[in-house]
Amino acid sequence: MLRHHLPLILFAALAIPATARGQGSEADYYRVISVAVAETATESRSKTWQPAPDGLPLEVSGIAVLDDRRVAVAIRKGEIWILDGVYDDPPAEVTYHRFATALHEPLGLLWHEGSLYTAQRSELTRITDTDGDGTADRYDTVAKGWGVTGHYHEYAYGPKLDGQGRLWVTLNIGLGLKGEQLDHTVQHPELGYRQGLWRGWGLRIDDAGDLVPVCAGMRSPSGLGANAAGDMFYTDQQGNWVGAGTLHHMRERAFFHHADALASAEQPGSPLKDVAAVPNGLPFPEALSRFPQLVPPAVWFPYKKMGQSATDIMLDASEGRFGPFAGQLFVGEFTLAGINRVFLEQVDGQYQGACFPFRSPLASAVLRLAQGTDGSVFVGLTNRGWSSLGRASYGLQRLVWTGKTPFEILEMQARPDGFELVFTRPVDPATAADPASYALRSFTYQYHSAYGSDEIDARPLAIQSAVVSPDGRRVRLRIEGLRELYVHELVAAGVRDGQGHPLLHTDAYYTLNRIPAVDP
Repeated sequence: MLRHHLPLILFAALAIPATARGQGSEADYYRVISVAVAETATESRSKTWQPAPDGLPLEVSGIAVLDDRRVAVAIRKGEIWILDGVYDDPPAEVTYHRFATALHEPLGLLWHEGSLYTAQRSELTRITDTDGDGTADRYDTVAKGWGVTGHYHEYAYGPKLDGQGRLWVTLNIGLGLKGEQLDHTVQHPELGYRQGLWRGWGLRIDDAGDLVPVCAGMRSPSGLGANAAGDMFYTDQQGNWVGAGTLHHMRERAFFHHADALASAEQPGSPLKDVAAVPNGLPFPEALSRFPQLVPPAVWFPYKKMGQSATDIMLDASEGRFGPFAGQLFVGEFTLAGINRVFLEQVDGQYQGACFPFRSPLASAVLRLAQGTDGSVFVGLTNRGWSSLGRASYGLQRLVWTGKTPFEILEMQARPDGFELVFTRPVDPATAADPASYALRSFTYQYHSAYGSDEIDARPLAIQSAVVSPDGRRVRLRIEGLRELYVHELVAAGVRDGQGHPLLHTDAYYTLNRIPAVDP
């Protein structure tokens, strides 16, 4: 589903670097409540939460918020359960009711027009309780037709809705297909890539239930979701052709990175035709210049610094009930069992932006995120098949804002001569105006068929000045040597707020696809 990871015994060395954190605790601002987690025996005896029924592996692969008491969760063994009492604190009386069974590894869940929708391995399914007894009695195929060869890595994710109410799914690449699997593939006539039909593509579902291929080049697109403008995004994970984790804007005719997806490029309905060659072994900015269909990610997630395996995407639509980050995206992290935060903006009509650490660790690998009716965030956990940090293998947790505002970089905005930082609290003018309070460097990745990439062509950048706004909420950094299509890594370790406190997280990573021509 995601990708191979290092053995768990090595994970102590992979914790988020000390430079990524200021003083203070994330738990002071965002509490983690275990709704149902298979924790240690000592914790289980505390009786502060109701465990799942004996024998139920609550490997949460999809979450749909139903109301202010209940959520529905899909689990990887092929069932959907409805949990009642999940907002209680502590959740000591959660009840479990099995709603649906006999599904083939559902990897998403959506409550839509009175039914639950999920992407199974070979189809998108609508599941309905028609007689009102609380259990599904109707399973309808909404869409099907993508390729399935039997390879273990051919996961299907979703669905999610865009701003126009349209359903989307994303499809994994199959890795190293061979033998009988090749009998169920399509092949690019000139480039030779082979995959199951539409593998590595983002698909929209039209009103007739037909698949509409939109964009391609995905490796393991386990997260998808819309931003506040209703545009669709997906996350990808480091591997072949993918230098590090990424967030991409899904749109017509875009190609992202994984070349095997081009196997379907000449099929009827494909918007991506006439790809003549794929460069291999070039810095990513140079590959973009040689490959017209290739588009850059909106955001790179630098490997280990911002996790190793990006997963689900959730828009904070709480209008402030989840803290100061309304309108931003939150992205799950599998290997390091955490959640990251993303600020996006558009420059010349193209999305780009910055990612920031947010909250870790959770009890296990974070695969799914869903915002509750009160603004809190439900976190679905499962690490089967791939190791992660954490004390559990699966479960459901809830993240609740304590009402305290952390001192953070809220936004990092591109400017013609640098960046403008927006903070959640007023800064101390002396430290924030000192260029020595900041360090900045830029780097990129190699675009190649090998697995992942080191940071390459790294260069330190000089901060010429730092100007604080009169209200203390903004700092304008003037920088020499900005580079388009490079990641710009900022460490603001010297900045303090008005009470002398450092940032909770000092690091930010801005993907600068376009340098603005003028100030907004």
